[in-house]
Amino acid sequence: MTKKILYLLCIFAALGSLGAQDKAEKALEIFSEKYPQEKIHLIFNKNSYIAGENIWFKSFVFDGYNLSSISTSMFVELYDSNKTQIAKEILPLLNGQGSGSFMLSENLKEGIYYIRAYTAWMSNFSEDFQALQQIVVYNPSSPEKLVLDDASKWTASVFPEGGTFIDGINTKFAVRLHSKGITPSDWNGYVINAEKPDVKITSFKGFDQNVGTFSLTPKTGVKYQVVLSDSKGNRQVVDLPYVADSGINLQVSTGNDAVKFSVKSKNIAPGTVYKVIGTIGNQMVFKINSDKILEKTYSIPAEQLINGILQLTVFDEKESIIARRLTFVQPGMLKIKKPVLQSMQLNESPRASNSFNINPEQNNNAYTVLVLDGSSENSEDENSFLSTLWLTGDITSKIYTPSQYFTTNRNNEALDALLISEIWKRFDWRNIMSRTFPIISYQPQPYISYKGKVSVQGKPASNTELNLMFEIPEYGTKLFQVKTDDKGFFTVKGLIFEDAIKFSYQLNDPKIPKEQVQVIFQPDYSFVPLKKSLPESNYTLVQRQSDDQLSEPVKRYLATKKTQASIYEKATLIEEVKLKARKKDKTKELNEKLSSPMFKSMNETIFDLVNENNSAQASMNILSWLQGRVAGLTIESSMGSYFPKLRGSNINVYLDEMKVDPSQISSLPVSDIAMVKVIRGYFAGGFGGGNGAIAIYTRRGGITGFTNDPKASTQLKQTVLHGFDKEAPFVNPDYSDQNFSTISKDVRTTLYWNPYVEAETKDQTGIQFFNNDDAKSFKIIIIGFDEKDLVPIYYNEIVK
Repeated sequence: MTKKILYLLCIFAALGSLGAQDKAEKALEIFSEKYPQEKIHLIFNKNSYIAGENIWFKSFVFDGYNLSSISTSMFVELYDSNKTQIAKEILPLLNGQGSGSFMLSENLKEGIYYIRAYTAWMSNFSEDFQALQQIVVYNPSSPEKLVLDDASKWTASVFPEGGTFIDGINTKFAVRLHSKGITPSDWNGYVINAEKPDVKITSFKGFDQNVGTFSLTPKTGVKYQVVLSDSKGNRQVVDLPYVADSGINLQVSTGNDAVKFSVKSKNIAPGTVYKVIGTIGNQMVFKINSDKILEKTYSIPAEQLINGILQLTVFDEKESIIARRLTFVQPGMLKIKKPVLQSMQLNESPRASNSFNINPEQNNNAYTVLVLDGSSENSEDENSFLSTLWLTGDITSKIYTPSQYFTTNRNNEALDALLISEIWKRFDWRNIMSRTFPIISYQPQPYISYKGKVSVQGKPASNTELNLMFEIPEYGTKLFQVKTDDKGFFTVKGLIFEDAIKFSYQLNDPKIPKEQVQVIFQPDYSFVPLKKSLPESNYTLVQRQSDDQLSEPVKRYLATKKTQASIYEKATLIEEVKLKARKKDKTKELNEKLSSPMFKSMNETIFDLVNENNSAQASMNILSWLQGRVAGLTIESSMGSYFPKLRGSNINVYLDEMKVDPSQISSLPVSDIAMVKVIRGYFAGGFGGGNGAIAIYTRRGGITGFTNDPKASTQLKQTVLHGFDKEAPFVNPDYSDQNFSTISKDVRTTLYWNPYVEAETKDQTGIQFFNNDDAKSFKIIIIGFDEKDLVPIYYNEIVK
């Protein structure tokens, strides 16, 4: 399950033989190996909605700083502000990515709603790390309307760097603002001695709505306070911590070249041994254990690390934590691959055609592309793909506009101050050192999995073979066989299908009448109830007055909603024509023709013997020809027969999707083979085959293995299994077609949405969209991820 993050470790060896304890290191190693942790970023087609509309979203699931391979399914739920669940879906995750949609009811009241997204594996950890996105939904027919809450009072907290405040040591403080509503953007403060309130010791101005900072050299016996005020005259007085007369203080400075730190001390006995451990995520990237630690400034080379939150923790000789600090690695040099847009043809005229090309990225399979009216807002404005990956995916406290810390005009000092006010919560050193690890109650299952129980006349059918006949549109009926255990149970794993699939079943024993056989199916997954309270919103509901005027965004949503039905109706026919006319890749077309849905996988390698791979014709056996062509695949021979293994484990061989003994392939002429695919891991056709399979398709069209009599299944008992929830199609109008000329008004804010634009490996990826009636600029958002270099691919700009 564990996928280790590839860091270039910067481990400083212990200075001398000091007999240091290593309880922390061993605990972290166990935690990192057994308890990897996922985080989710959600992107929406727009920022707010109106009742009766569709919500479209895209998800990226990360295991630390890499796309996750832990989970292949994601649960998504929609709640109202009273925590009443309105809808729920289960969606497939392909290479850590998924997409879906929710239809908002016409009768939905105006208010704040929440979309919760999580995986089964994430349910083993704190709910605070699950994605919980606030959604604004308008409805002019509701008796109440939403208004921003700018009247709630704000409070503040102060945090000394490293967590200690010691006599005579100059200490940096972070001041953090909190509010149920909105915190002020214009605020300042000063520090006083409580006994001399008229004398300002030091003054400062807040960076943003989250945080400000100041430094102070304290004296024992003095009670310090910070006095804060905003532009509206609101005032807060906050006590600073008690000044200790001894101890140590951890001080950190972060630059583009290195993370530097020093440990200052007061009244500490010389020769005391301290240990400092640096972690990114759940991985240790730095360690030093020394009795000289109080005498030096240490430097961790930043080029050997990755962008992310670095946690530095100071332990004493008993491995008790005495100081800790979070900082961000290379905040001034974010490692981001920016897509190159070429052949850009933009036209601000009403309903004009616009287009651009995206240069190919070698290590990216697909892009998420969103184009909006340049004057509109979107979900990336508040919490972006970058801020989830590097900040909010691991920090659970409320942060106003976290995306601001990763833009081109970002304030790195503000981000550093923010992290001074935070404590790492992905794990607690004390818990893992005492071997108090999370309780694993939910294991990730491969895609859709079902449990079944077979009984005959009410008694379990032990160790019995059961035939399952799936009715697949366009492919006929497909036969599979499973075997029950001692108690009559069996499991079907790795199913990938949408909506529902009909199938029939029969015991592989003609002596037992079908009327005596009963099979009960139960999903081998479950939605996990949300236990915690929903977060507070920046909005409040007030009574709607009869003379209230609708806001401009709501007017736009209403106008768009009226024409959307017409757009969908006209676009359906056009899209069908486009699909027929679209040129398809020959290998893809061959795969679509020969493979049934149950033999398709994201983890497949295809060899087209019709249009390419002419060298295969010279081989006497297709299995021997595969040797060396697929990573991890080995072909062993014995007495003239070939037996395939994938990463050392035996895998099955299928001929036209019927399981066969590998020895049977030796008599099959290669010239009769149209296509071969090597499938890694689970796939529906293998029913939990484990390591994968080799599927061989003959030039006869891949019909072998399907039942000859399409009516046979109707003679058996039938049932239905439910699969993944189907995503509603997002339709972009095509004004080059005259059918759209009757649309009277187009004020769409979302001009183009595609959660999965396949990246061309050689040619540029082309994007085309049509303007609305009044947009004068376009906001283009392109998101992907380079899995080789572990860096995000990100573009978010307004262009004209």
